[in-house]
Amino acid sequence: MFGDILLEVLVACAGVTLGQVAKAMEIDLGETTIRAEGELDFRGSLGLAKEVPVGLERIRLHFELETPANAEEIAGLMRLTQRYCVVSRTLTPSPEVTWHKA
Repeated sequence: MFGDILLEVLVACAGVTLGQVAKAMEIDLGETTIRAEGELDFRGSLGLAKEVPVGLERIRLHFELETPANAEEIAGLMRLTQRYCVVSRTLTPSPEVTWHKA
């Protein structure tokens, strides 16, 4: 609900990036599943506890890859996917966000 859209966008970006990196590395990806999970304490988002942060606190991406690639190739694939995933890179470190009334 609150964090679902962010997690869905992150999975989509990671998937596109993974596919492009695998293509560049000439790694055949078979059936691939990416899922994300995040920790969210709703008390912060609902304004019930000021000490609880608003938003997701931790995000985990899980990759299930069916590929003939070896462990070294998979490690490189994952490293480059993390490096070039625009959404992930935008989240870490957090960008400055400004709000303006038009």
